[in-house]
Amino acid sequence: MNREGNNKEQKKKVNTRKAPRRRVREPKWDKLDNTAHLFPVIAGENMTNVYRISVILKEPVIGDTLQQALDMVLPKFDGFNVRLRKGFFWYYFEENGKPAPEVREESAYPCRYIIQNRNNNYMFRVTYYKCRINLEVFHVLTDGMGGLNFLKELTYQYLRLTHPRLREQEGDRLSSDTSLNLEDSFLQNYKRSHGKNYRSGRAYIIRAQKLRVQEFGVMHGYMDIRELRQVCKSHGMSINEYLVAVFIWSIYQGYLHGAASDRPVRAAVPVNLRPYFDSVTTKNFFVMVSAEFWPKKESYGFEEVMQIVKDSLRSQITKENLEDIFSYNVSNEKNFAMRAVPLPLKNMAIRSVYTRSALANTSTVTNIGNVKVQEAYEPYIEIFHSFLAMSKGQLLKGNICSYKDTLVFSFSSVLEEPVAQRIFFRTLAREGLDVKIETNGVYYE
Repeated sequence: MNREGNNKEQKKKVNTRKAPRRRVREPKWDKLDNTAHLFPVIAGENMTNVYRISVILKEPVIGDTLQQALDMVLPKFDGFNVRLRKGFFWYYFEENGKPAPEVREESAYPCRYIIQNRNNNYMFRVTYYKCRINLEVFHVLTDGMGGLNFLKELTYQYLRLTHPRLREQEGDRLSSDTSLNLEDSFLQNYKRSHGKNYRSGRAYIIRAQKLRVQEFGVMHGYMDIRELRQVCKSHGMSINEYLVAVFIWSIYQGYLHGAASDRPVRAAVPVNLRPYFDSVTTKNFFVMVSAEFWPKKESYGFEEVMQIVKDSLRSQITKENLEDIFSYNVSNEKNFAMRAVPLPLKNMAIRSVYTRSALANTSTVTNIGNVKVQEAYEPYIEIFHSFLAMSKGQLLKGNICSYKDTLVFSFSSVLEEPVAQRIFFRTLAREGLDVKIETNGVYYE
């Protein structure tokens, strides 16, 4: 028999065999962390629950290259590569197989609501303007530390693409200090709670003329950290305590005009729990404490307010108290009766609880701390910014962020007049600090 003919016959037999059925991989899914359950319920056009972290480079940003960097980095971050789905009892995350959201040059006000079906079902956006890269994140994904984790890697990848020598030196791997951990550290560290342990009475709410719909005012104040430390030391306060106290003083002077009030001025202060519980999770892991000043008499002095706010914060920021706060919240989630309630009814209850707790604070001041980057990228980075969207009853918010020797205190607001902002920065100037002010132009139109 002809050898070639025999080979043809064998091939014919092979080709007539039925090909194995291809197995379709089911998309991965994940639960929301304890804090994240709140955000899908209350978010909307008027209360977006979006925060922004920005990095300012020393060179103009190239949009196409930034898109390429996002396309490369996103698949490495399971915590960002998801979409939000609605189950019968809870919301949950599902792996998002779509291309990364489109990177755009910024053309609108910040912290707008993220409409998922217009954003490839992702819950974050990346924009740029001149030398600035903006990452805006729907809080359901992660807190500021998780967002910063992602932004740094996106920035590193962008810089490697624009500077080939940097790419040859560093490669395209993630940095060794970048976490991909998706543990729910609330559940991991939960202990049986003895009851609610946070402020719930109504606070003083700022009533003033608002900006036009969709307008959003941003004001940054830059100051030298070494000078700031000296001022804080003179008051016996940490930087965080001092700036929160000046913030509350500014509201007291600007809106209460130093008069007594039947409600306290109360600033919610998010506390990053990772250092207290040895966590590296990239999910939300924070709780709120409240810096409280209740002007029950006329004309408190600056030093009096400083001391009251310092004592208020120090009495609450202990590991035991922080543990009690989030354990109480987790106990509600773990409650069998609550778990068995269908999602629409849960949402009604969550909205009601949120409304009461939101009105317990006049404002919020958050601190994402001192940002550190890999040494190889330092020559290309100027500074970082961060700020928050508005929430119910809170039309003015503050944010603290520092990089190297510069601290930035950022105000975000939808109030027409920057009353508290003026008092805040003038107070710092009277304290001997040299502050450079920058705004997005809303207050100078």
